[in-house]
Amino acid sequence: MIYVCSLADLHATVANTGASHVLTIMANVAQVVRPDSVVEANHLRVQVDDITESMDGFVAPNEQHVLQVMNFARGWDRASPLVIHCYAGISRSTASAFTAACMLNPDRDERDIAQRIRAASPIASPNRLIVSLADKALGRNGRMIRALDDMGPGSLTVMGKPFRIDLD
Repeated sequence: MIYVCSLADLHATVANTGASHVLTIMANVAQVVRPDSVVEANHLRVQVDDITESMDGFVAPNEQHVLQVMNFARGWDRASPLVIHCYAGISRSTASAFTAACMLNPDRDERDIAQRIRAASPIASPNRLIVSLADKALGRNGRMIRALDDMGPGSLTVMGKPFRIDLD
């Protein structure tokens, strides 16, 4: 199971779910205090801004960031949950969770995964650049982006609420 949350909900989400792995994907990863129950080797920090094109002074998601996310998810043993969070729990984390779910379920329809994310979180707005890079890396031929289009925009809000994505 994958749980998605904001930085503010990280510790409670890990405690409530018994998660063994944490993926942090946000601009200021240094501000994140790893939950005591998660060993350092099971916490990946990916430093990237929530943007969809290059901008001076910001770090746009790139292929290397997406490969880090995929390799970390691939190394997760799935014995206990994985928590993926960004600052607000809306864009980078949902894109990373979508990426992981598609990668771990290569035969599953991308639209089904996207619709499950939408059902779990009406505010989820996966970062399109991350999803586009993941689509290319996974050889999904644009299907992940089309699934986002079918998913539609999330409701506008400042902070997301934790939600779960079942992989089966």
